[in-house]
This record gives sequence, structure tokens and C-alpha cells, in this order.
Amino acid sequence: MISIDNLSVEFSAKPLFNDISYVINDHDRIALVGKNGAGKSTMLKIIAGIQLPTSGSVSVPKDATIAYLPQVMALTDERTVREEAERAFEHITEMNDELERLNSQLAERTDYESDEYMSLVERFTHLNEHFQMLGGLNYQAELERTLQGLGFKREDLDRPTSEFSGGWRMRIELAKLLLQHPDVLLLDEPTNHLDIESIQWLENFLATSANAVVLVSHDRAFINNVTNRTIEISCGKIYDYKVKYDEYVTLHAERREQQLRALENQQKEIADARAFIERFRYQATKAIQVQQKIRQLEKIVPIEVDEVDNSALRLKFTCSMRSGDFPVICDEVSKSYGEHCVFSKVNLTIRRGEKVAFVGRNGEGKTTLVKCIMGEIPFDGTLKIGHNVQIGYFAQNQAQLLEGEYTVFETIDRVARGDIRLKIRDILGAFMFGGEAGDKKVKFLSGGERTRLAMIKLLLEPVNCLILDEPTNHLDMRSKDVLKAAIRDFDGTVIVVSHDREFLDGLVTKVYEFADGKVREHLGGIYDYLAPLQLPQRGESTTQKASPRGGMEGAVSYAEQKALAREQKKREKALQEAEDKVTQLESAIRILEDQMSTPEGSQDVSLYEKHGRLKAQLKQAEEEWEALI
Repeated sequence: MISIDNLSVEFSAKPLFNDISYVINDHDRIALVGKNGAGKSTMLKIIAGIQLPTSGSVSVPKDATIAYLPQVMALTDERTVREEAERAFEHITEMNDELERLNSQLAERTDYESDEYMSLVERFTHLNEHFQMLGGLNYQAELERTLQGLGFKREDLDRPTSEFSGGWRMRIELAKLLLQHPDVLLLDEPTNHLDIESIQWLENFLATSANAVVLVSHDRAFINNVTNRTIEISCGKIYDYKVKYDEYVTLHAERREQQLRALENQQKEIADARAFIERFRYQATKAIQVQQKIRQLEKIVPIEVDEVDNSALRLKFTCSMRSGDFPVICDEVSKSYGEHCVFSKVNLTIRRGEKVAFVGRNGEGKTTLVKCIMGEIPFDGTLKIGHNVQIGYFAQNQAQLLEGEYTVFETIDRVARGDIRLKIRDILGAFMFGGEAGDKKVKFLSGGERTRLAMIKLLLEPVNCLILDEPTNHLDMRSKDVLKAAIRDFDGTVIVVSHDREFLDGLVTKVYEFADGKVREHLGGIYDYLAPLQLPQRGESTTQKASPRGGMEGAVSYAEQKALAREQKKREKALQEAEDKVTQLESAIRILEDQMSTPEGSQDVSLYEKHGRLKAQLKQAEEEWEALI
């Protein structure tokens, strides 16, 4: 469909790409990967026609449509959510206006047998067929389904976009692109502003309803569920793998091993040739062989080995003094803004050493409860911070709070204390701020660099309780892996607010779900929590058949999925309550039987009567439990 031919890009005479070529085919789901600065976003801009290459070309068929979602874009606040999303259908409304104009002309004319009239009829017929194929003006249902899939409530659709945060307005822009059903969809970090449910909905949409997709993302679970092809940008070249990301990682490691072996053999060959030349350089009988060896060396093309960033990001959170057994206890905690109730009667207890996740749709109160714990905002109810609890807090906007005029070194030097100030350069180097990078002003840092710098500041604080609000935003996969390992090794208590399933998997052992003004506790990891939702997870494939307008024949609607999830949760809750009742009755009967076995108890008739009643209650409870299985 789209052909990239001999593409080269240079910035200040420094090559970014060098003579690369590949083709984007129909229904390709391509993940663009590579280290930060490799040129992934630049590649998307070139394909979108926003940026020109130094040389080479991008060939796009005349009737092909391309839609591009950048990481950051200019947003307007002149319309409601619905009106802004309807702009995706401007071509349809323009087509409808043209049909009405043609229809008026046909009604006015009487030269039914003329060539002009027949040409007008043909134009009207062709345009009307195309109009009906696109669904005509019956797009409101699809518009609402898409916006609701991305997290908007029905009552939000007629609210001005100015009432929403930048993240929610980016969702509107994403909805507009999806509703256009372009031939090629270019997405640069599309999950940055989405919650877990919206990410899963987007995965399902892209897997079943999109045409070709090229995306850049640091969400491993997302790209594994969406893509079937991985293009790596490394050393100015590309390596094309017809597999999803996890399989690519294995193949990439194998390729590098082969490169290292080939380089070792080449170095040995060069060393042998040079040794031969030095040994026989002045022997006339070997002159021909020496010249052959010299020409052989001149023709050798050095083998390139893929770049590997060996400046390890070694995170080690220092756990301070031992805290009390219960660092955080919430008792009937509620928070409202005017008439809007964010959550009510929250009861939770977090034990020392637990690692828990706060999850749920944006706006349901995860960050609000964190701010209540931090004492930043008032609330109703009782919230106790345990004995000797020292909290290290990473806020969502922590990276933006850094002072832009300070250098990287100055930022850390201002917070470092004692002997640690002698090791600032070493610490910065461990966080990929080695050499001149330490003298770079904060205002010139990328989002990922700012996040790493904010993490260093947190690292210097000895704490026993970490509260991290979206810590993986703007971090690449490698940095997220190292951060995850550091949190896993931390001896203290951890509360993580995150929508990154892969990051939370294997890290947390309890999930608190924020929804509908309530906070519900779920024991187990993130995928144990997600399982009842019956949404695509990890590498599960989707089998829904896409309709021409992007719907899904035979697929469960989003509303039905939510209803099924609610019913499943209700059933699980009833089953757990029944099991608890059986356990409690069995325990009570054992205690009673112990009393009855004593000399005094064996003479107490009331104990035997109570025992009989408990046995009857146990039988009924067991029958209720069996009915729920």
C-alpha cells in the first residue's frame, strides 16, 4: 500500500536513517521500536507527510488516506465533545450537501435525454452509492460507541471540551481518527492518556476494525495484543520482523549473538592477515601473497553490531526504619467537590510490606485518594498513617515540577546531603545522564529524561513507603523493567497508581478498583482482577468479524461487556460470602464441641441445643454455597 524507498534523514549532518526501504501492506499491524532518539517519531511524521526526508521517497496511492496521532498536539476548545468528534465526518456531510445540490439540479432540468443530464445522473448515482456505503448520516451510534469505548460517559458528550483535561481532549482526537477509518493509522504513544479499560477497548478496535496500523508505544502488553510485525530502528538501519514484540525480543537477541560471533571471526581474520603481512613483508618470495593480503584487508567491510546502551539504570530504593504494621488505614473516607462525590465510605487497610495497585477509569478518584493520604486535600472520615511511616511520593506531574533553569547536576546537588554529594556524577551516570548530559538544563530534557531525573530525587530520600502515581509515563520499556525490579526488591510498602498491565503484573499482590464512587478490594495480581472482565489480555487473539463500517458482528457490545462483568463480580461476591459463612459456622461448631467435651460442658443442655441449631444452619449454608458453584 505505502512504499518507503531509500529513505535517508540527517540532522546537522548527523545521519538518523540511511537508505532504508520497506512496504506497509493492507492489514499490517506494525510496532516501530528502538532506543530513545532512534527516530521512531520522525519516521511517523515522514510517513504522515509532515516532515520531509533528506533523500528518498514515500509513495502513497492517490486514494489512500493516512491519519496521524502525535504525542502532543494543539487542541481547540470551541465545541462540545460530540461536535468535535463529528468533525471526523465532515467528508460525509460535504458529500450529503453535494448530493442535495445534484438532486436539486436533476429536479429542475427537463432535458432527460441529453448527455449532460445523463452525466448528472451518473454522478449522483456514483456519489450516492459511496455515501450509502459509508453509512450516510447514520454515524451517531458509531460516534457514541467510540467515545464511550474511550472512557466518556453519555452525559459527557454535550459538555464543552474546555471542561476536560488535556488527556481527555487527546482521547477526542483519537476518537476522530478512529471514526475516519483511514487506510493507514499512525499512532505515537496512544495509551499515554488511557486507563486500562480504554486501552483494552482500543486493542480490540485496532485488532478487529482498523486497516493498516503503525504505532510507537512503550506499553508492552498493548503492542503484543495489537501488532503482528515489528520494525526495529537501530544504527540508522531497520530490521523487519514478521512477529509481535515478545517474539522479536528473542530474535533480536539471537541476531546480536550472530553479529558478535561474525565480528569475532572477522577480527581474527584481520589479525591473521596483518600478522602474515608483518612476517613476510620483506621476503621477495612472498611478495605476491603479501599484496593479496593487503588488498583483502582493504576490501573488508567492518561488521556492525547493534547498539546496546550499557549505561545501566540501576535503581535501588533505600528502605528507612521499620514502620508500624499498618502504614495506611482508611475508615469511612469520603471526598466530594460540591455536589460531585468522587468516592464515599472507603475502607481499606494496607499492611507493612504490601505492594498494591490503584486502578480504574480516569476521574474515579485514584489520585484524589493519594492526595488524601499525603494530607494535601481535606476529606471526611478517618485516615491514619501508621507509626514511623516515611512516605516517598512520586506525583503524576512530578517531572513537570522540576525547575527548568537548573542543570541536571544542579537539580540533584540541591537535594543531596552529606557524603552522597561526592557521588552525584556517579549516580547521574547510572541514570543515563553521564558526561555532558549532567550539564544540560532541565527545560531541554525530554519527558522520559525528566521522569528519570525526578526518580533520582526520590531515590535520595530514605523512606519505608512509596506512593507512585503513574511512574511509567514517558519511560521506555527498558527503564520500566529496571524500575519494576527496584520496586519489587524494595522492602517497604508500595502503592502504585498505573494503567500499565505489564508493569503491574508480578509486582502487586492486591488491586483496589475505583469505580462508581466506591473502592473495592481484589486479592491477587492485575490479571486476576482483569480476568472476570472478559476483555482481551496478554496475547489473547480476538475473533470478532469486522463489518464494513468498523462494527463487530457477533461481538459483545461494550455495554454488554460491562453488564457481564458486573454480574460476574456480583456472583463472585455472593460465592465468597457463602464460603465465609460456611467457614464461620464450622469454626463455631468446633469451639462448641470443644466446650461440650469438658466435664462441665457435657452436663450443659443448652450447649447441645445450640449445637443442633448451628448444624442446621451449616447444612443450609452449604446448600446455598453449592447452588452458587
